[in-house]
Amino acid sequence: MTNKWYTLFKAIIGPPLYLWNRPKIEGAHNVPDTGAVILPSNHQSVLDSFYLPLMLRRQMTFPAKNEYFTAPGITGRIKRFFFISAGQIPVDRGNAGAGQALLEAARTVLDAGGMFAIYPEGTRSPDGRIYKGRTGMARIAMESGAPVVPVAMLNTRRANPIGTVIPRPVRVGIKIGELIDPHEWARDNGFDPESREVVRAFTDFVMHRLSELSGYEYVDVYATDVKASLSEGKGYPAGAEPTDHR
Repeated sequence: MTNKWYTLFKAIIGPPLYLWNRPKIEGAHNVPDTGAVILPSNHQSVLDSFYLPLMLRRQMTFPAKNEYFTAPGITGRIKRFFFISAGQIPVDRGNAGAGQALLEAARTVLDAGGMFAIYPEGTRSPDGRIYKGRTGMARIAMESGAPVVPVAMLNTRRANPIGTVIPRPVRVGIKIGELIDPHEWARDNGFDPESREVVRAFTDFVMHRLSELSGYEYVDVYATDVKASLSEGKGYPAGAEPTDHR
């Protein structure tokens, strides 16, 4: 069920975004019309969380940093209203129970037959490539059995590079892959859906699928590690060095 604030958010934000970045979508028919579904996506820019809800009919819910909902003052209240209206829910990712908090948030959405969107990379890509995924998405999929529909965001980083506020008039796109039954995938690949090993394997499979859908290079290193290394002036860590053809 779509809440009125989500509908209002799309009605107000949608038209200027349609005009400015001329979004296009492929494979929208792969998203079920009803029932629980998990949408793992690559994360290029803040615009990802605008265009994915805008281009799909059904309401979706994203987990978002708790800080977005707890800032003080009028600005904090405006931000909180904005993120809630955009279908985001707070998850405290800074403590030891962050993984469990994510699972509980996802369970609430999926048990109600909703769509749960998640960025397995855990942060925006530092350079547009697809980075190694965190296993939270796979844990949610294996625990719930909800179908997984991979989503590739295209050109949103070019439209909204990290550090910019006003989007550039670059056409953005979304490619949606075929539905994956996580339990069926696990059994077909020799895993018990309840095993520890399956979550890493399924995460890697989905991240490579996102790389194929998007055409962006896959890097088997966590984006957070790359960002930390770059911020410390150490350059790219081993295994994540950009290639000339990128």
